[in-house]
Amino acid sequence: MYLRGLSDTRTRGRRPWAAAVTASALAAGLLSGPVAHARPAPEPGLTTMSITSPPGGSGPRVLVFHGSAAAGEESPLVDAGIEAIERIGLSGPAAERFEVAATDDAAVFTDGARLSGFNAVVFLTGGGDVLDPEQEAGLEAYMEAGGGFVGIHDAARAEPYSDWFTGLIGARPAASSPASVQRATVEVGDRRHPTTKDLPVQWKRPDKWFNWVKNPSGAVHTVARVRESTYQPGASANGWDHPVSWCRDYDGGRSFYTGMGGTVSAYDETDFRTHLRGALLWTSRLTRADCTATIDANYTAERLTRPNQPGRNDQIGEPHGLVTAPDGRVLYIGRGGADSSQPVVTDWNDPDVGKGKGEIHVYDPRTKEVTLAGALTVFGNKGGGDELTKVEEGLLGIELDPAFQRNGWVYLHYTPHERINRDTRTAERRVSRFTLDLATNKLDPGSEKVLLAWPVQIHSCCHAGGGMAWDSKGNLYIATGDNNSSGFSAGYSGNNPQPTYKGVSFADARRTAGNTNNLNGKILRIHPEPDGTYTLPAGNLFTGKETDEGGGKTRGEIYVMGVRNPARIFVDRKTDVLYAGWVGPDASAPSTTWGPAKYDTFAVITEAGNRGWPYCMGNGQPYRDRNLPDPSKPLGWYDCDHPKNESPHNDGLVNLPPVTGNNIWYSPQGGAPDFPRDADGVPSYRNEDARYLLPWLKGGGQAAMNGPVYRYDPAATGSGQWPAYWDGKWFVGDFYDADQPRHAVLTDPKNHGSGGLPIHAETLKRIIPVGNDGIKNLMDWKFGPDGALYLLDYGRGFFTSDARSALWRVTYTGGGPTPAADQLARGAR
Repeated sequence: MYLRGLSDTRTRGRRPWAAAVTASALAAGLLSGPVAHARPAPEPGLTTMSITSPPGGSGPRVLVFHGSAAAGEESPLVDAGIEAIERIGLSGPAAERFEVAATDDAAVFTDGARLSGFNAVVFLTGGGDVLDPEQEAGLEAYMEAGGGFVGIHDAARAEPYSDWFTGLIGARPAASSPASVQRATVEVGDRRHPTTKDLPVQWKRPDKWFNWVKNPSGAVHTVARVRESTYQPGASANGWDHPVSWCRDYDGGRSFYTGMGGTVSAYDETDFRTHLRGALLWTSRLTRADCTATIDANYTAERLTRPNQPGRNDQIGEPHGLVTAPDGRVLYIGRGGADSSQPVVTDWNDPDVGKGKGEIHVYDPRTKEVTLAGALTVFGNKGGGDELTKVEEGLLGIELDPAFQRNGWVYLHYTPHERINRDTRTAERRVSRFTLDLATNKLDPGSEKVLLAWPVQIHSCCHAGGGMAWDSKGNLYIATGDNNSSGFSAGYSGNNPQPTYKGVSFADARRTAGNTNNLNGKILRIHPEPDGTYTLPAGNLFTGKETDEGGGKTRGEIYVMGVRNPARIFVDRKTDVLYAGWVGPDASAPSTTWGPAKYDTFAVITEAGNRGWPYCMGNGQPYRDRNLPDPSKPLGWYDCDHPKNESPHNDGLVNLPPVTGNNIWYSPQGGAPDFPRDADGVPSYRNEDARYLLPWLKGGGQAAMNGPVYRYDPAATGSGQWPAYWDGKWFVGDFYDADQPRHAVLTDPKNHGSGGLPIHAETLKRIIPVGNDGIKNLMDWKFGPDGALYLLDYGRGFFTSDARSALWRVTYTGGGPTPAADQLARGAR
């Protein structure tokens, strides 16, 4: 179709256009209904040009500007890009088609009447100072009037002296960006945006990859990143967070930029055209998209609790876990450490040794007030000192019955002080059901029904675990620590059969986590019944009836064995997949004698299994065995595929289930250390041999705090709900906030249950405030029914509460998709 309009200077001469441009005049054309149906007639004397137009007459229009300040022949990228955009405009459903016009004449930006006839402008330019001040003012007015902008590759080099254009693009390429074409993997983190929703999450393609002078993450909404480990980024590399495509609502309009498109062949790629199609549809107002979800300024963190009154825990105890109720109330627990002004009894001859109060508080968002619902007398007020005088027992976990709004049932995981044996230094751990008065927020202490109880040693610290979670079938998951000392193994495998206290081992996790007949160091799964008992669901790791050649046995409650200290677990009730994290041992570096360094761990668990501790860590990296008569002498390496429990303290099976590799592990040296292996599959464990499979991770002082999988609820009421962008992302974090993780990750359902690495990660540290005045020591985090994120900050001490112990709420304030529904070019979609 031939239309009169712009001059195509690829084949025809230029005609300079000059006109006063105002935002109001542009707006009248841009936002007055279906744009291209009232296009102005051409002025007499303008050269006829060929404008690609979809069948059926006029429609929305896209202008491709390919002016360049560079001398010489025009880049072949121009023809390839224009042809690709023309094909995009002619293809797809009729409602998504558009006309395309192209020019290298920057005078178009000073003709407001004509410019307002275009839904979007594409910069397919070789860069340089391509606009004079009046022309840039015209483009600025166009955006202020609600226009759309798409920048491709070298467009980021255009207008190098303009701060406004830098904001429009979002970032500038570093001068030392690699010049060669390299094949790389693009991580497509936004699974909803029209530019990326139909692309593979891991998109492998060749291109020229810019490095950025200043990383735009947090100021723009990034839809895709390039993984630097898959190519050579050069000296100016941006690191693991290397955006490559992003968008933002800018200065009244919509801006999209991609650093891809640096090769002619890119424009022949189906996936790259799909990417451009989405950008053109959004900027042309043919569809809506959310370009605000990862912009830091769109989130607000608010501390909900005040510091406690002196000598009282009226607001919060020693923070240890939270849960949100369907009506928005937040229930959170204190482990048992008292206010620092209260005495701590550590003398085993004193009947009150370790006695503390495990407190349950309720925050009501309607009144913004906190109620102390109740307190349990627990063994847990001991802290500081050496291995024999600190303890991690107490009130450890809380969950609400699936029918909580009707029955008020609350499940608590705790160590009652009344059940300790000071002679043997053992205690009972239990999970009990209590009833909360829904009108007064008071817990009835006489309503306790003990579901499950088991013995623990309390002579020596540590590792109590404590997290609980429900699946959609009414099964309750209970995380228990290995009840084992961190000492006596030099920070490597906790497998020392010595010492014992009155016959009970406290340094051999083969007695607990590696024992099929012990409930410690496990994730249990039971089905609570209304009468306060429980049954065992099908599909647990054991039936409770297994024996082997040694006459060992099992516990049918065990769903997962081989975990060290799983403080936090989460079940995504949409999929019933279990997510867990646990703290690793203390070795600061790997050892060629004993095995890997401390690995804090996160795992996606899709079925019952063995996660390895104390035999193997990470992706099947074994420890060295040790045993009597001399535990200081290393024996053979454990076999992760055929582990055996040959501890003298084992009363379960000798032959254990094979170890399943974990998804995320990190050490002080970095994320997911991996080593070359010998013929027997044993890693070298030499630091200089290590490669780090997850470069976004690092440890140091580390304590994994697993978080939720976010699920967006379009029916949620109230403000503050996090946007749909985060739906399906798994939140992983650490107690500490320095180099440690606080990220949202994507995993691949095809392999995440067998230890597949995450395929995408992005930091949350700019959204969740860190530092001494922020959430420095993350203890737990959950989304509420309002879609806001609730978090506990432990405080700045240990085994106590202090002025910075607090409940926080992080809300989203960025608004919804753009453009507004009534501003779409072809009706609401």
